[in-house]
Amino acid sequence: MGGNKPEEAAREGEDASKKALKKQQKDAKKIAAKAERQAQLQSVQQDAANEEDISVGKYGQPAMIQSVDKHKDRKFTHVQDLNPNIAGQIIWLRGRLHTSRAKGKQCFLILREQSYTVQGLVAVNDEISKQMVKFASNITKESIIDVEATVKTVAKIESCTQRDVELHIKQIFTVSAAKAQLPLLIEDASRPVKAEESEGLNIKVNQDTRLDNRILDLRTPANQAIFRVEAGVCKLFRDVLTKKGFVEIHTPKIISAASEGGANVFTVSYFKGSAYLAQSPQLYKQMAIAADFDKVFTVGAVFRAEDSNTHRHLTEFVGLDLEMAFKYHYHEVVETIGQMFTEIFKGLRDQYAAEIKAVSEQFPVEPFTFLDPPLRLEFHQAISLLAEAGVTIGPEDDLSTPDEKLLGKLVKAKYDTDFYILDKYPLAVRPFYTMPDPRNNGTSNSYDMFMRGEEILSGAQRIHDPDFLIERAKVHNIDIEKIKAYIDAFRFGCPPHAGGGIGMERVVMLYLGLDNIRKTSMFPRDPKRITP
Repeated sequence: MGGNKPEEAAREGEDASKKALKKQQKDAKKIAAKAERQAQLQSVQQDAANEEDISVGKYGQPAMIQSVDKHKDRKFTHVQDLNPNIAGQIIWLRGRLHTSRAKGKQCFLILREQSYTVQGLVAVNDEISKQMVKFASNITKESIIDVEATVKTVAKIESCTQRDVELHIKQIFTVSAAKAQLPLLIEDASRPVKAEESEGLNIKVNQDTRLDNRILDLRTPANQAIFRVEAGVCKLFRDVLTKKGFVEIHTPKIISAASEGGANVFTVSYFKGSAYLAQSPQLYKQMAIAADFDKVFTVGAVFRAEDSNTHRHLTEFVGLDLEMAFKYHYHEVVETIGQMFTEIFKGLRDQYAAEIKAVSEQFPVEPFTFLDPPLRLEFHQAISLLAEAGVTIGPEDDLSTPDEKLLGKLVKAKYDTDFYILDKYPLAVRPFYTMPDPRNNGTSNSYDMFMRGEEILSGAQRIHDPDFLIERAKVHNIDIEKIKAYIDAFRFGCPPHAGGGIGMERVVMLYLGLDNIRKTSMFPRDPKRITP
């Protein structure tokens, strides 16, 4: 057995030498091909310098646009509208130069407008000079350009979104040149995650590089789509609640005391004193209910001074908050919020399919599933599910993040839904203003809602009676004087009410199946980042 080892080692050495030789030959071919292309380009450029320019006035960098005239005769077509139906037409288009490739007497360009791309061709002919081709080949990537071109049908161009047409360019002008070296390439930042992993490429753009150069990063098709989906979430939130009779309100972000107690607040100087950035619009939502607005919602910044460097925490995020008076049972509110989420999910599915597809092409994920009406479980049912999986939780304990994620997987496997409501939390783990369950000591009229095993809403029936509120505050050892303004809000009569707060970025992250909340915050703020 041992006698074969030298022969095996020799064969392995021979194989390694063959691989190294093949790599050297391949690299040599690449270098030779590049040198040939450069020689061709130099030849074309030299010829161009020696010839009369028949394309004068059809290319170049015009004067900076300073709103001198309107160019009423020039109408622009969007890249997304280019298709075989307009073949033969001459159009104007404005876009970014995504990539360019000069080859002999022609130059291939890819033009990008937001998430859409199309191939363009500038080629020497009776109307196009070599000088114009040279100009096109020297435009820097990411420059904004105007082109006049004829739309032509072609065989499939797999590298562009507009695959059935290309542009034969007649005129080309640089509107705004990219003058600095690009710290990242859009094609690298757009690369599908699986391709990076499976092909072993070293071109992966890390998160810090992306966020440090966010303007460039936001130009990728996936990011263009993410923030359109995010706009859709806010629009649907507003539209659904408005149809249900809710009124949008706007609450202060500079407040005199911590809105949710504790030390996790940002203190700011306020003239001769200090103030705080709001952790929540909680008090003001409830005051609006006490002021007879009945159903209210707000969309606005929320600040949390938590030193949490996790995939799902930010120090500033957009809160989608709502509060609602009810007649007899807080489940009237729970059902309203559940229906709202169902309608948001349907709206995203039906109205934002193209954007969802664009995101999934870079970040593949299983489509989001939900039930109509939503699944609602009580806390004790969740404990039973976890117990069956070998996880023991005390009756007065809260769920940890790993518990929540495991529960999400168990619920998905049993009920085939990524969204569910968990009701009747232990009273001990909820804030002092949470209404206790009158039928079950130790339980509260509170609920959380989850997407893909992560919490996206926390809510409850609030105590609306000032005397009972004081009683519960004392149980929690809270200084009554510090919450006097909160308690006073209920002294003139307030209807029973409930509500909740939603983290908008977290909803988008989980709906799209992304791995980090910084992907869904346009300019994220966390303990280590306050720029750009």
